Amino acid sequence: MPAPRKKISYQEFLHREYEFFHAPLAPEMDFYGTIRSGNLRKVRALLSEPFHKKTGLGVLSDNPLQNLKYHMTITTALVARFCISGGLSQSEAYSLSDYYIRLADEASTPEEISEIHNEMCLHYAKQMLALQRSAITSKAVTAAINYIYEHLHTRITLETLATETNLSAPYFSRLFKKETGYAVSEYILNKKLETAKSMLASSDYSIAEISASLAFPSQSYFTNVLKKDCGMTPKEYRIKNRNRDYNLQRALLS
Repeated sequence: MPAPRKKISYQEFLHREYEFFHAPLAPEMDFYGTIRSGNLRKVRALLSEPFHKKTGLGVLSDNPLQNLKYHMTITTALVARFCISGGLSQSEAYSLSDYYIRLADEASTPEEISEIHNEMCLHYAKQMLALQRSAITSKAVTAAINYIYEHLHTRITLETLATETNLSAPYFSRLFKKETGYAVSEYILNKKLETAKSMLASSDYSIAEISASLAFPSQSYFTNVLKKDCGMTPKEYRIKNRNRDYNLQRALLS
């Protein structure tokens, strides 16, 4: 029996996707994180270098234009995934992804692909900015949500978030519910489930590994809450929602 892989975190899951790029990791992380944050000014600054002139992209096709289209597809898939991890709905994220991938597929010049790439990045960043402004007004709740996103691989409690925001647990609980519409525990569970769905659809990690990586009490608990959420077991969800972009990436590099 093969030895089990070490416990993973969602951050490691995201980092692993950068194996598809040959460019340095840190700038790529900053780029996708900036789009997720909705920082339009910084996104525009990072887009100063045309996509078709970017250094460090691997060769996925001997045809330069096709090679660029492949990288555009991968970039769009990663932007979508980062924005989902930041709270954008999967349906909206994947709809935008499909739209821009189709546009790139129809492009006839590298310059046109660069224009589509910039439009795509700014579109996602604007959606993330609008999402942040739609309900959250206090620094405490914003800080708590950021903490949740960064610690989905741990057990997060109301008391932990109250401590992080320097508020009493009862007050923070009321404030969080007022601004998000969710109880703290409900919000955390929803984000863990969204993340689990992304991992099921976009990786080959086992159900047990995904359950452990998101600090669910047990695999059976994970199965039960997912089935209650979407009517499917993890295995059924994976079969139905295997991410097309992930499969494309694997096919390109096989």
